Order: sequence, then structure tokens, then C-alpha cells
Amino acid sequence: MMKSNNPFRYHLTTATLVLIPAGVAINYIGKLFVSVLKLPLWLDSIGTCLSACLAGPVVGAIVGVMNNFLYGMTVDPISTIYALTNAALGITVGLMAYYGRMQKVGGAIVTGLLAGLAAVCVSTPLNLIFWGGTTGNLWGDLVFAWSLAQGSPLWFASFLDELVVDLPDKLVVVLLVLSLYKHLPRTLLSLYQSNRVIESLD
Repeated sequence: MMKSNNPFRYHLTTATLVLIPAGVAINYIGKLFVSVLKLPLWLDSIGTCLSACLAGPVVGAIVGVMNNFLYGMTVDPISTIYALTNAALGITVGLMAYYGRMQKVGGAIVTGLLAGLAAVCVSTPLNLIFWGGTTGNLWGDLVFAWSLAQGSPLWFASFLDELVVDLPDKLVVVLLVLSLYKHLPRTLLSLYQSNRVIESLD
């Protein structure tokens, strides 16, 4: 299969239509897992990132948005607001994968950092608009309270709140995705959009 010159080009093949609900399910399970165990991370975007690597940034964004709407309608309405964050995450990881930055651990770390920053930049204004700057994550909100106590501006405290959770979360998620990706059978990978990441995995 020839590599498309447009990273946002995608095809709704049978394989892609199967991938989308599978990615949403992976996200959903990760989110529930974290909620039950009260972990300091989100882990709700593994399916988004894996889908983005397999089928491109558009499919990754679709999975992210669908995940947040589904979780928002069934468990936590707050999640719906952050559909934009998961979309930005899918696009970021999809673009990095398309340009071959998910071949090795070093590239995955850079991808995770960029994905984390993208999530922070989208989520921080939402946190300020809807929740006074907090994230609802215990660890992040402790940093938020500490930052305000030090006299930091509200926006900066909110930024730090999101940063201390999203950055490590996206690093962990992207590294998990890289590990999963490397162990997927090549016959499965060949069903999706061809890119340098797929071609480089042995």
C-alpha cells in the first residue's frame, strides 16, 4: 500500500469500523480502572492513541470524541466536556506516528510529551471555565492549591494542575501503546493505513 501524502486522509474500511468501537472500549475500561482504584493518572486514552497510530489522526480523534461522549452519558457527565482534549490527543499522536516518530522509545517519549502538552493546552481553559481551574484529580488539585497559596495567578495554578497529571499520563499511555503496537501481528497492521511506523516494526 502506498503511503498517502495527506496524514488526514483516511478510509472507513471494515477494519477501521471495527477499530473505532474497540478503541472506545479500551479507553472506557482504562477510565473505569483508574476511577475504581483512584490512581493519580487518567489512562483513558490508550485506545485513542492506538487507533491514531493504526489508522491516522482523524480516526484517533473520532475514537477520542466518541469515548468522552459515551463515558459522559453513562458514568460521568463531566467527561463530555473534554471530548476536545481527546480529539487533540488523537490528532497529535496520529501525526507523530504518520511522520515516523513512534518507531522507538525516544520518539515515543517525545510524542508523549507533545501529546501531554496538547492535552494541557486544551483542558486548562475548560477547567477555568467550568471548574474554577481544578481538574478533579486529587494529586493535580493539591498542586493547584499549593500554587495558589504561593501567590500564583489562577491560570498558572490551573495549568500546573493539569500539567502534573497529563504529562506523566500521556507518557505512560504512549509507551504502553508502543509496546502493544510492536506485538500486533503484521497481518493486522496491514489492514490499516500504511505509514513509517508500521513498516519499521519487526
